[in-house]
Amino acid sequence: MKFIKQIFSFITFFTLFVACKEEPLQMESPDGNLEIYFDVSKKSLSITQLFKGDTIIHKSPLGLVLNNSDVLKNFKLTKTEKQNFKETWKPVIGKSKEIENSYNELTFYGVSNDESPTQFNVVVRCYNDGFAYRYNIPKQEDKDSIQINSESTKLDFKSDFTFWGYNGEHHNIGPLKWAKSKDTIYKIPLVTKFNAETYVGIHEAEIIRYAPFEIIKNTADNLAGINVKETEDKLPVKTSWRTFILGETPGDLVNSNLLVNLNEPCKIDDTSWIKSGRAVWDWRVWGYKSDDGFEYGLNTKSHYRFIDFAAENNIQYLLIDADWYGPEFEQNSDPTKAREGINIESCMEYAKKKGIGVVLYLNDVGAKKYGLERILKQFSDWGAVGVKYGFMRGSIENKVRHTRNVVELCAKYKLMVNFHDGPIPPSGDDRTWPNLITKEFCHSQADALRSYYPETIVTTTFVNMMTGAIDNCDGWFDFNNSIERVRVFQEIPGTVAAEVAKLIVVYTGMNIMPDAPEEYLRKDDLFDCIRKMPAQFDSFKVIDGEIGEYIVVARRAGENWFVGALTNRDQRELNLDLNFLSDNENYKITVYEDTETTHFLEERESYKIRTLEVKKGDNIELQLAKGGGASLYIEKI
Repeated sequence: MKFIKQIFSFITFFTLFVACKEEPLQMESPDGNLEIYFDVSKKSLSITQLFKGDTIIHKSPLGLVLNNSDVLKNFKLTKTEKQNFKETWKPVIGKSKEIENSYNELTFYGVSNDESPTQFNVVVRCYNDGFAYRYNIPKQEDKDSIQINSESTKLDFKSDFTFWGYNGEHHNIGPLKWAKSKDTIYKIPLVTKFNAETYVGIHEAEIIRYAPFEIIKNTADNLAGINVKETEDKLPVKTSWRTFILGETPGDLVNSNLLVNLNEPCKIDDTSWIKSGRAVWDWRVWGYKSDDGFEYGLNTKSHYRFIDFAAENNIQYLLIDADWYGPEFEQNSDPTKAREGINIESCMEYAKKKGIGVVLYLNDVGAKKYGLERILKQFSDWGAVGVKYGFMRGSIENKVRHTRNVVELCAKYKLMVNFHDGPIPPSGDDRTWPNLITKEFCHSQADALRSYYPETIVTTTFVNMMTGAIDNCDGWFDFNNSIERVRVFQEIPGTVAAEVAKLIVVYTGMNIMPDAPEEYLRKDDLFDCIRKMPAQFDSFKVIDGEIGEYIVVARRAGENWFVGALTNRDQRELNLDLNFLSDNENYKITVYEDTETTHFLEERESYKIRTLEVKKGDNIELQLAKGGGASLYIEKI
C-alpha cells in the first residue's frame, strides 16, 4: 500500500485553563457541510452536530467512566489541539483503486477532578461523509492499568427516526421507530433515517481490542446512549472510534470510506499474495449427481472436478469446507491431518498446476487444541492461500483479540482469512491487514440451516455491508433440485437472474459460489456474465435504492462496467440512468434479467438475455420479477 500524496497542516493549538474565558469551540468537514460545536463551559464536554445546516444531534454530553469515576464530569481542560489532514492511498483490496482520506481533527486534553486524577484526551475527526471520536488514556505516573466501566455519552437526536439494525444470522431489525421500539439495547451497526435526505449510520472503526459497543435506548424519546462491556487493560489505552456516517441517501453510507480511513495504514510489506476473486465451494454440493453419474462428496476426486471447472471459467479459488480433517467440533479432529478420502498434498499440487488457490476451513476447536500457529504453518507449507475460520468461542472481548491474533498470524504465513459464524463486525481493519478479505457478517444464503427471503438481501446490503466486506455465499443456479443435497436444509427462494446480480451488488474480497459446476454450465449463457467479471473491480457505488426495497450498484472494470439490481418480494420497474459512462463513447450492453413469469418461489430458474447499444445519458428500463434481479455487462465498443 503506497501513499501518493500526504499533506499535513498542523499544529495550531492553544491552551485553555479554567481561569481563561471559556468560548465555544467548533469544527467542520473539509467541504463545510458537516459542523460540530463543542461546549466545555460547565466542566463537561458536549457536542452539537449539524449536517447541511440542519441540526441532527442537539447538545449531547460525552462521558467515559474509568475506575468508577466519569472523567468528563467536572474535569480540567488543559489544552486543545487542531490538525488538518489529507492524503490519497491505494488499498490492496477495496471499493476503489484509490481512496481520499481528508479530515479536520480536534483533540481535547483533560485531567479528571477526583481523588486519583486521570489524564485523558478525546479526539474528534470530521470528514465530508461523517465524524468520529475516540478516547485515549496515556501512561500515567501513578497508574499501570485502567478499568473501563462504562460510557456515559447521551446522544440527543433532533427528532424521532426510523432505524434498522444488525441481527446476526437473521433478517435485520427494522424498520422501526426509535420512540416506539421496545428493546433497550441494539447491536451495531444501526442505520437511521431522519427524513428523505438525511441518513446516519452508527458503527465503530478499529475494533481490535475491546468488545463492540451497543446502542442503548433511553427513556426519553430521542435519546440514545452507548453501552460498553467492562474491561481492564494496561496503559496506554485507546478505545475504538465511535463513528457516525452521514449521507443524503442510504447508498451514501455504503459508499463511504470513513471506516477504513480511521484505521492504520497497511502493516504487510509484501501484499502481492493478497488477491480478491471468486471461489467454488464443496459444502453445499455434497450429494449432487451429474449427468455422467458422478456424485460429489467430501473427497479429492470431487475437489479435482471443482479445480478443473474453476481453471476453465475465470474462477480463482476452491474453498474446502468443514470436516475435511474430521468432524469439526470433535476434540480429536486434527487440522494438520486430512481424513480418509482426502489427499491434501495431491489436491494442492493439482490446484497449483491449474492456477487455482485453495482455501481450507479451520474450526476454533481444532485451532485452540492443536495450536493455531502450528496449523497455519502447515496450511502454508501445503500451499494453501487462505483460511475460513469458523465458530470462534469465548467472551466478546476475547473474540475481538483472538480475531486480530488470527489475522496477524495468517499474514505471517501469507494466508488470507474469512471469518464465519457470528464474527466480530468489520470495522475498516482490512486497511491495516488486507489479508482479512471478508466476514460472514450477515445471514449467508442457506446458512444457519435455513434460507432467507428476497427482502433480506436488499436490507443486508444497506445495513451490514455499510461495515465492509461481507460473505453472502451468492450464485445459486439449481433452485428446483437443490433441496435434495446433504447441506441444503430448506427450499431456496430467489431467481437465477438475481443470483448473478448479487455477485455485483455484494461487496466482498471473495465471492463464495455455492452451486455445482454442472449447474453453472447448464445455463452457460447466463453464467457467461459471471465468467466476464474481473477478480477485482476498479470501483463500487450504490447508485439507487431504498433499504428493504431495492438496490442498484455500478462497478467499473477497466473501460467496461457491470451493474447489478435486486428487489424484494415486489415486482419492480427501474429506470436506469447511464450517466456514469464516459463521454463520447459507445457501449454494447448485455442485460441478464428475469422473464415476465419469473417468481422467487414459483418459477425461479427462468431468465432472458438481450443486447442493445447505448451511450452516456441514455436510460434503460429494467423489469425485476418478484424477488428477482438483473445484471448488465456494459462493454465499450
